[in-house]
Amino acid sequence: MYGKMHSACLYGIEGVMIGVEIDLANGLPQTNIIGLPDSAIREAVERVRAAVKNCGYRYPQQRITINLAPADLRKEGSAFDLAIALGILTTSGQLVMPSAGEMLLIGELALDGSLRPVTGVLPIVEAARRAGFRAVLLPRGNAAEASLISGMTVYAADHLRELPEPEQPYPVPVMQGSLVSGQDDKNSINQADLPPPSISMGYPVTTSQGSGSTSGDLPPVLALTLEHLKYVPPIFINTAITPNELSMADDYSDVIGQYHVKRALTIAAAGMHNILLIGPPGTGKTMLIKRLPGILPPLSDSEALEVTKIFSAAGKLKDAHSGLLRSRPFRSPHHTISAAGLIGGGGIPKPGEVSLAHRGLLFLDELPEFSRNVLEVLRQPLEDSVVTISRARASFTFPAQFMLACSMNPCHCGFLGSGNPQKRCTCSPARLAQYRAKISGPLLDRIDLQVDVPRPKDLDRQGPILSSAEMRAHVAAAQSIQIQRYKNLSISWNSELSGAALRHFASLGAEEADMLQHILETLGLSMRAHDRIIKLSRTIADLDGASDITSAHIAEAVQYRNLDRQVLVEE
Repeated sequence: MYGKMHSACLYGIEGVMIGVEIDLANGLPQTNIIGLPDSAIREAVERVRAAVKNCGYRYPQQRITINLAPADLRKEGSAFDLAIALGILTTSGQLVMPSAGEMLLIGELALDGSLRPVTGVLPIVEAARRAGFRAVLLPRGNAAEASLISGMTVYAADHLRELPEPEQPYPVPVMQGSLVSGQDDKNSINQADLPPPSISMGYPVTTSQGSGSTSGDLPPVLALTLEHLKYVPPIFINTAITPNELSMADDYSDVIGQYHVKRALTIAAAGMHNILLIGPPGTGKTMLIKRLPGILPPLSDSEALEVTKIFSAAGKLKDAHSGLLRSRPFRSPHHTISAAGLIGGGGIPKPGEVSLAHRGLLFLDELPEFSRNVLEVLRQPLEDSVVTISRARASFTFPAQFMLACSMNPCHCGFLGSGNPQKRCTCSPARLAQYRAKISGPLLDRIDLQVDVPRPKDLDRQGPILSSAEMRAHVAAAQSIQIQRYKNLSISWNSELSGAALRHFASLGAEEADMLQHILETLGLSMRAHDRIIKLSRTIADLDGASDITSAHIAEAVQYRNLDRQVLVEE
């Protein structure tokens, strides 16, 4: 006997529809799962067997073959348990499931039949909607997450026993050669004379044998009714929200002085430019960057869905009841992180920190302490805004459009140029060169702002205080200009400009072009740095409300390339 259910799995951060085919045949009782399953899926046999028995059903004592189609796609995870269990019960005639061909089944089964939540529900349900499914049955713990996708009817359950309605018993057909029926083959009904078990129809299978009696050893067929399981999702209003609690608690008004650094951070946030803060220990580098999310604008609707899908696929979406994520991600990995942890990896690759920081901020504190190999893997995502991980069977592409924010000391001991007579730098020129060599030139080339953070002076002097609210207002004004400018393009920020779009929207006058060319030759900058200076100048002009880039904007953009100017002085 043959039956089919529909389930899904994650492939990278996208959901892939998987057909769960069940075949019951005569032979020695055994269950085989084929279709490139991983260990968690192969172990589903024992979970499903125990759950079916502990819920009062009969696990067929036949040769059971379960195929996960397409067979050439490697699958992993425990989300197939529910589809396998219901597929076995419907194919063996113990349940009738209406409209199974239009419903997606995902969920992990415990040994007692309870349903446990799984990861990646949001991208799976979104892929199911695109594939034409209109309903999904899943654990109640995943119901809020699934309801974020409009156009899908969400059914939720806590236990396998909740699915059938016990008031509608029906007799069970006796299958040929059944080892449970207690009959031999000559007294059993020929399977060819029986109608196929109904999976997609709304009525149960009924069959009489001999004198019209049914087998008393088998449980009745139960018509599966799902209306009492329907999850009514709350209404999520996708509007702009205030910054997260961390940003509200930590304000830039807490930072004494450092006005030029706040200006640089405002420019970085206004155009999503990469930034590096350089200064002695205790000057507030980490404090300044940790307040950066508080001045970033909230995610748009499309960006919120992208970010929430990534967090769901990574199993880091903790509370789906509050709706899509609206605050931009802030990721701060430890310097002992591996290249796979930063960029993503695994047998079936999972998103790394650069993808979890998509549309947000990736903060690398004490940049030279990271392994050089780890830092070098950042070069491709910083340039292309995606991460491509290749395996023998497939290639995976994860989004990775983020702002890179870093901090570092000026030297190994940390006191070079500190101006503190009590703490002088003890680093030799060779040690200083070795320390800075941990950051390669190509990586440094991709960082638009390299800003010195000196020790603050005159702490007791009262002066103007630049707060997060003021900086946020400047960033919002510049962002609105960019939204209007790029409304017909697929970009949102000045940092995304390239090629013809860069020449069109950030064109320079003759005087400005000559000035930039002279700076390029004097500092020995690359053409990549040339383009990044123009993009940074475009953002500075937007903050000033200017339609054209002037020499003053270029001069300010160049002064933020601190390490390039230091190399010139040392030479």
